[in-house]
Amino acid sequence: MPIIVNLDVMMAKRKISLNELSERVDLTLSNLSILKTGKAKAIRFSTLEAICKALDCQPADLLEYRYDENHP
Repeated sequence: MPIIVNLDVMMAKRKISLNELSERVDLTLSNLSILKTGKAKAIRFSTLEAICKALDCQPADLLEYRYDENHP
């Protein structure tokens, strides 16, 4: 998938654990883990907003587009 989720990078920069972020944004560990590993197919704007607020970052810090020549 050409959209890359850099949640793990931002969490490392902010020195925050998955458990702590889960509590701050009121998401289950499993849903946050799916997002962190890049397996999510979608994200709600309200979730993105909560994560950005908790990590003090911008959406572009979390999401990246990479052109994939093999992707139709």
